[in-house]
Amino acid sequence: MLDHKLQEKSKSSHCSVIEGKPEVWKVEPSTTAKNCKNFIRDIVDNLDLKPNPEKPVIALSIVSDGDPTVYGNLKPSEETIQAVINIIEEGCCNGYAPSVGYENAREAVSEYLSHDGVDVSPRDVILCSGCSSSIEHCITALADGSKNHNILIPRPGFPIYRTLAESIGVSVRYYNLLPENNWEVDLLHLESQIDQNTSAIVLNNPSNPCGSVFSEEHLQDILEIAYRRRVPVIADEIYEQLVFPGEKFVSAASLNSHVPILVCGGLAKRFLVPGWRLGWIVVHDEVGAFEHIRKALVCLSQRTIGSNTLIQGALPGILRNTPQNFHDELIETLLRNAQVSYEGLQQAKGLSPFMPQGTMYMIVEIQMRKFPMFQSGLEFAQKMMEEESVFCLPGEANVENRKREEHSAKKTTGFCESTVKDSKMLIYNCFAIPGFMRIVLTIPEDLLREACVRIAEFCNRHYAN
Repeated sequence: MLDHKLQEKSKSSHCSVIEGKPEVWKVEPSTTAKNCKNFIRDIVDNLDLKPNPEKPVIALSIVSDGDPTVYGNLKPSEETIQAVINIIEEGCCNGYAPSVGYENAREAVSEYLSHDGVDVSPRDVILCSGCSSSIEHCITALADGSKNHNILIPRPGFPIYRTLAESIGVSVRYYNLLPENNWEVDLLHLESQIDQNTSAIVLNNPSNPCGSVFSEEHLQDILEIAYRRRVPVIADEIYEQLVFPGEKFVSAASLNSHVPILVCGGLAKRFLVPGWRLGWIVVHDEVGAFEHIRKALVCLSQRTIGSNTLIQGALPGILRNTPQNFHDELIETLLRNAQVSYEGLQQAKGLSPFMPQGTMYMIVEIQMRKFPMFQSGLEFAQKMMEEESVFCLPGEANVENRKREEHSAKKTTGFCESTVKDSKMLIYNCFAIPGFMRIVLTIPEDLLREACVRIAEFCNRHYAN
């Protein structure tokens, strides 16, 4: 009886609330949610790709972040796997950890990163849920959308920087990388983008998507600008040590630049476990500028109550016991695949591959004027999938209207400008570099060779003299 009366009261109350209003609810998302857009995943997840049914698909995109595990040919070391098994069996890491991470895990990271003149203290380390979470914390701690802050990000560059910044109302400004100089930073252009509202420079070395590795001298030049203009740096070093013979990885934290730097890294790439979601931030602060930023990063880490505790527990074993020959063999595989791709794509008319210096990627220029039937790199990629069942990640997507194209062309400089001006519509950029595409170097060599043959056949078929 009581339940019946409560139900009747509830119905009466509900009717009075919606009286004169539509009965169907429409709940609007927050501004943060509406501003959040992952540009690569938006392409990969929503493209209506129709492969050639007579040819097996070869994906040279491998989702958005270059997942090296997809084909199963690259696996973590036995020591890495055993470290996790040991922690599971011990049962000591099933609860919550401190939000910044277990002390012994932070000690292991500080030990792992203390080399080449860098001395990392455990108190400088904050563990996060993957490197992307590390970058998110850094951008959020340094930049404030309500104050019209902006951050500088590389072009071409990993689009997650833009995703994370714009979702909290922070605008991005691009600084150019120069293909003719192995994708080094255009220093004059970088400095021209800085204004009084610039809260950080995002520096990605080694680079996704370019596969470039900056020299010590070039890093010094970049940090000199940051020092002179008093802009802190977010150094995305997730590909640290993944460099080819003859190249050397130099951490931004090793250069005694007197620039406050937040270094982001993690296990994902070098240890081949992206899904384990273990990243870190290292606070490098020679001048004492980050006192309040340290506290802000701790507060931000408390939102998720820390990262995966099983992987944290295994971290000392992973970092200390993984043998050097595991890392060496991975680099040998990536180098061999880079050479195969470079030589194979040189046989394709209208393509100009850039031999990488490291990482898991190669960037390739598409001479769009030689393929007049395609309005964009996206159309090029879609048609290649349709005919050859090979998909490469284009540098742009999401066609918009002509007026915005003209506005964009006025602002675009360097190698991107002519491509934008010549297109019939604005291309909303993925890597912010129209007329290029990225391929991954982590798939089995035989598939990579086959993919290069198919790409060459496609280009030679559609190339217009």
